[in-house]
Parts: sequence; structure tokens; C-alpha cells
Amino acid sequence: MELHVLNHPLVEHKLTVLRDKNTPSSTFRELVSELVMLEAYEATRDLSVVSTPIETPVAPMTGKKLASPRPIIVPVLRAGLGMLDGMTRLIPTAEVGFLGMKRDEEHPTQQITYANRLPDDLSGRQCFLIDPMLATGGTLVAATHYLAERGAKDVTAINIIAAPEGIKYVEEHIDPSIDFKVVVCAVDEKLNDKCYIVPGLGDAGDRLYGVID
Repeated sequence: MELHVLNHPLVEHKLTVLRDKNTPSSTFRELVSELVMLEAYEATRDLSVVSTPIETPVAPMTGKKLASPRPIIVPVLRAGLGMLDGMTRLIPTAEVGFLGMKRDEEHPTQQITYANRLPDDLSGRQCFLIDPMLATGGTLVAATHYLAERGAKDVTAINIIAAPEGIKYVEEHIDPSIDFKVVVCAVDEKLNDKCYIVPGLGDAGDRLYGVID
């Protein structure tokens, strides 16, 4: 597993505003989108490209275009949807799938899958899993293996913040045959007894969309 933590003053500034409990949902959503675009620049560094001949207004040349099959972006519902706009702005030609997973509250590293909108065959596809929080690591491992069962061998996870416990769990449980990378804006201090990241930013889904009882 390859871990990349962004180190940039713009990321630190935007993340500080994002964490502030007084930041309204509208600003929170915009900041999530902006942070994801900054992360995606790093996460897409190894996208496959092919040489493509074109003509500029001045002369012919050979440029680069994204190779086929198209990369696929997979938000983990529901909070991952808040990251989708930033990703598709950077890669508008990417395909989008959806994966609904939620934590089993009695067994925090186990997940319940409740929705799936993915191609049956992901062989040869570069996959980007997006979810704001890497807390226990259970969702990320389960989601990555879910993609791998459909043939995915190249998976990059994009999370805004992570807990050390979650990173450790992923390192220990991810299938080593998968070319797997994680890109985050920050690694926080720890998980609390409710498996929330500390200092964290609260429940990302609630702050994006409002609390659902």
C-alpha cells in the first residue's frame, strides 16, 4: 500500500475551515469539492495515456490523451457523493459507479453493502474510490475488495482525513495483489471510543447534507 499525504498551504487552509464546527453546509460542500480537486491532481498522476497525433493552428504534433478503458470514479454512499463534483471536474470523461456501504455499529470494521451500481467487469480499469473519512478502515478494505472481485487491480482511494488506526487496518488487511494507493489531506491523532476521528471534522455526511434521524 502506498500512502500520500498532501503537504500544501492551500490544503491546510481549506482543511482548517472545513473542520470548523461553525462552517455552514454550503461552504463545507464547496471546500470538499476544492480539496478533492487538489487531491485528484496527485491521485491521477499515473493515469494511463496514449500518444495522439493532432494539428495545432501552427503545426502538427503528437500529444497525449487518456487511454481506454476510461477510469471509473466510485463514491461510497452517501458522503462520497460530496466528493464527486471535484473529481468529475478534473476527469470529465471518467465513468461513475456507486457503492453503498455502511458500518456495522456493533462490529465497526465490518460493513453492510446496501447498494451497487458498478460494471460487472472492471478488468483493466483504473478505479478511484472516494469517501471523505478513513476511520476504522473497514469500509475502504471492503469497498476495494468489492471492486477486486469484479476484476479491478488498480485502485486509488481518495479520503480527506484519516486516522492512524484505519491506515494500519488497511495495510494489514488489503489484498496485496491489488495495486493500491491512498491519498489524504491529513492524518489525524486517533479514533475516539465511538470510532470518530479526533480532532476530525464530525460526520461528513451530516455536514454535507444535514442530519437524518
